[in-house]
Amino acid sequence: MIEKKLSLVLLISGVFLTSCAEKFTTEQKDGYVQVSNRDGSTLGYHPESGVKLLTVDGYAFKDLNKNGTLDSYEDWRLSADVRANDLATKLTLVDIGGLMLYSSHQSIPGASGGFGSSNYNGKPFGESGAVASDLSDEQKKFLKDDHLRHVLITRVETPSTAAQWNNNAQSFAEGLDFGIPVNTSSDPRHGTDSYAEFNAGAGGAISMWPGTLGIAASFDPTLMQQFGEIASKEYRALGITTALSPQIDLATEPRWSRFDGTMGEDPDLATDLARAYVDGFQSTNGGDWGFESVNAMVKHWPGGGPEEGGRDGHFGYGAYAVYPGKNLKDHIQPFTQGAFKLKGATKMASAVMPYYTISTGEGEAVGNGFNKYLITDVLRGEYGYDGVLCTDWGITRDVSAMDKFEGKSWGVETMSVAERHYKAIEAGMDQFGGNNVLGPVLEAYKMGVAEHGEDQMRKRFETSAIRLLKNIFRTGLFENPYLDVAETEKIVGKAEYMQAGYDAQLRSVILLKNQGKALPLKEKQKVYIPKRYIAPSTNWRGVVTPEKTEYPFNIEVVSKYFEVVENPKEADFALVGIKSPDGGVGYDRADLEKGSNGYVPISLQYESYTAKDARETSLAGGSPLEDFINRTYQGKTVKTNNTTDMKLVNETKAKMGGKPVIVIVHVLKPMIFSEIESNASSILVHMGVQDQALMEIISGATEPSALLPFQMPADMTTVEKQFEDVPRDMKPYVDSDGNAYDFAFGLNWKGVISDERVAAYK
Repeated sequence: MIEKKLSLVLLISGVFLTSCAEKFTTEQKDGYVQVSNRDGSTLGYHPESGVKLLTVDGYAFKDLNKNGTLDSYEDWRLSADVRANDLATKLTLVDIGGLMLYSSHQSIPGASGGFGSSNYNGKPFGESGAVASDLSDEQKKFLKDDHLRHVLITRVETPSTAAQWNNNAQSFAEGLDFGIPVNTSSDPRHGTDSYAEFNAGAGGAISMWPGTLGIAASFDPTLMQQFGEIASKEYRALGITTALSPQIDLATEPRWSRFDGTMGEDPDLATDLARAYVDGFQSTNGGDWGFESVNAMVKHWPGGGPEEGGRDGHFGYGAYAVYPGKNLKDHIQPFTQGAFKLKGATKMASAVMPYYTISTGEGEAVGNGFNKYLITDVLRGEYGYDGVLCTDWGITRDVSAMDKFEGKSWGVETMSVAERHYKAIEAGMDQFGGNNVLGPVLEAYKMGVAEHGEDQMRKRFETSAIRLLKNIFRTGLFENPYLDVAETEKIVGKAEYMQAGYDAQLRSVILLKNQGKALPLKEKQKVYIPKRYIAPSTNWRGVVTPEKTEYPFNIEVVSKYFEVVENPKEADFALVGIKSPDGGVGYDRADLEKGSNGYVPISLQYESYTAKDARETSLAGGSPLEDFINRTYQGKTVKTNNTTDMKLVNETKAKMGGKPVIVIVHVLKPMIFSEIESNASSILVHMGVQDQALMEIISGATEPSALLPFQMPADMTTVEKQFEDVPRDMKPYVDSDGNAYDFAFGLNWKGVISDERVAAYK
């Protein structure tokens, strides 16, 4: 019997049954058609996109370019390498240029104004009559006109909204040109809501876990891999196929504002955790690539941790990474020995993002995304990495001042936008984060043709296209990018995932002090909780948060464990909730306007700090936005924004007399404990957990087991004297019990933890 080229189907109860010669069935889903190939790939397509099915050897394939022929890139039986190479040769320059774009942050639905704002039919969302899952005007434009296929999403209204938006975006893209699907990405989105109460049956928007620094405190790579495996399933149910994570910068500089996003300061621990994270995200069911796989974009090559004075590279004042200890090797180890040497079948992280900073002394004095030595010679050449390289967001944009949240074109500030694109391409980059517009990429191509000729530039662009396309093929998007919205609602935040995240929170809380074994406490003792003052603040994007005074814990949650009283004299113990010192960003325009250089210290203590021991001459400088090179802040004084947290601890001790004062610190980076430690009976630190997890520990329902993944310095002198690029080089704080708050230190109810984790890493 001669097999037919096109299938004849019979619709019975919503399921299309194929003839006996065919090896697939077709089912109408909500808004798309699902095709199940026997012993083959599951397909999905939108009936109005123009895509038809081709039948070859009895199997179904999608005719994505609508030419009536099965092209190699449409053949799911072939490898991702073969398919990507085939499609890359077919794409126009405009198509490839679109693949090289990565969108600015997209909110679903778009905000009516400010960051993440969008229009719908020319109007803000609230006035447009659109539904939350509709594509915005801007999204339609960059998908169609700019051929963009990589979209970064931030806030989503609900999981079902995200799933439906995904289906709308995929059907829109499927009808264009070669039917290239949308590769949606996200920054980490599994953080905790401290006020939320865990309920195994409640589900939730998404499972809540401690941040990676909190998971690192478990010193357990298997826990990190479990997180990756669960998070990847939830990501795929939301339509997310690329994680802009993990952040595997080695946290050797304790003042850095992004310290809490890392996996700590130890290269061996960070390496093992990085490997486990990527394995968890990229493998489907512990195996190779599949429909539950999420591309991991590890960041930030070659390590964003050693920023001079702790100032961050999002701003011109933090443009330089420095290596006073000549220690680049430790910073690249989590990449080369961890993320690039996976235990799983996917072998290595599929994408890498360099940081904004200029790595002083490592090649040309330009940001890492423009640095040909670090990208082509070291990353691609020495270490043989051939995955996608995507710039951090906004490095090709203009910048006008050291302290404005604008472009981050460090070292190439005087170039044009198109010239910056060309320089990044010449350095070896494949993609531009935060750029929705095709024009500069095409201009860069013309510059390359003028220098190298048409053939070489076409080959260079195809090389990037192949890398980018492989990440879309390997995750199965070309076969079925569509989601069953009802399934999404079941998967995201399902009870077992919520339980796993909550269990991880319990394993992330570190007991630093327990004088006289004040903990655990008996349930239903009377507790006094002083309110915490929060000073007014302005974030990076200029959003102002007014001052307020509030309880640091959810009183309803606490009341289920203890009796909350207003009078400290009536209480059996006090529970004080604070945050680690917020000592600023290291730059102050007021200092600049006084005729100084604008550079001030970043403090890790609550009291005002004067930098007597700071460098007399900075290690780096020379921005064209400044008329000087020396960025020293020696002798300058900075006030900590939350010095009231120190007062809260010490005043509560005075009110409680000899009764226990339990201090819980939400730690964002290392801190100086000498100002509060003596007035605390017990100290617990965490990197972001629900209040319920804290109550479980102090009530004795769970024993603390976490360890410090970084050092707590003795004082600011040791902070100033340490090298930004060297791990574990500070004198640690020693408390009144004689315990040093060093790397791998932690207590349980019996005392100092000394187990196989400590032996392995300390």
